[in-house]
Amino acid sequence: MAVQTGLGEPRGPWFISPELDSDGRARWGGSDPDGGPAGRGPRGRVLAALAVVALSTASGAVAGGIVAGRDDAPGPAAASAAPVPAELVTAAGKTVPGVVSVLVGGAGGASASGSGFAVDDQQHIITNDHILAKGRGGSVTVELPDGRRFAAEVVGREPRSDLAVLRVPPSAGLAALPLAKPGSTRVGEPVLAVGSPLGLSGTVTAGIVSALDRQVRLGDNRHTAVQTDASINPGNSGGPLVNARGEVVGVNTAIATIDGNGSIGIGFAIPIEQVQQTADTIIGKGG
Repeated sequence: MAVQTGLGEPRGPWFISPELDSDGRARWGGSDPDGGPAGRGPRGRVLAALAVVALSTASGAVAGGIVAGRDDAPGPAAASAAPVPAELVTAAGKTVPGVVSVLVGGAGGASASGSGFAVDDQQHIITNDHILAKGRGGSVTVELPDGRRFAAEVVGREPRSDLAVLRVPPSAGLAALPLAKPGSTRVGEPVLAVGSPLGLSGTVTAGIVSALDRQVRLGDNRHTAVQTDASINPGNSGGPLVNARGEVVGVNTAIATIDGNGSIGIGFAIPIEQVQQTADTIIGKGG
């Protein structure tokens, strides 16, 4: 097992490992990042083999590039990186200032971390409930992009939706992120996942909306989720998935994985329609 150094213990999002039913269809079950790996089935072996092939291909490409770069082995000029769409750069610039790191310290040394984002001018912050659950109800601290830290009030929690709302003092001055209109998200549109994977705050990864209305199981509950191939890793939980206009289309909450080995480019976000409805209910009850 690889040992993480300097980044802290990887936490959240919940990992989901695919299993196969007798008819060959995928069956999704939940597995905690700190828990044991799921059993490797035929599909797992195939995907693992594909991963090895991909790695080998990448290694070969790197080696080829080194050889081509030698003085005695002239080769074609290195390919330039694909240009990043200007609208995504703009969206990232608008989003990062409103995204925070959520740190929870509980009894008996239990702790958890994740991400969150401001949703209104009252300094309410949306995040995942499972971050608070893993912290065992401990004190919650929010770290802003500029490094300032504030004790956060837990306004309310909704475990079945895996959502929670926090609030920090007005002096935090967080800018609220705009929410996408219900029903406006489209398969294939570019999106950004923003958060603090492995404690690296302000991290932005890009992808597309891979599918809508994807049925996944988180813990004991089934959810309808937005599927994306934007890289989502431990610590991204609770952070926003935004479109090219900088509008939040979902809350990053889970990934699919083979044998618990991390992201394979299949991530899930709670749709903005459910997020907005749940947040409005929590804020209405808790102030």
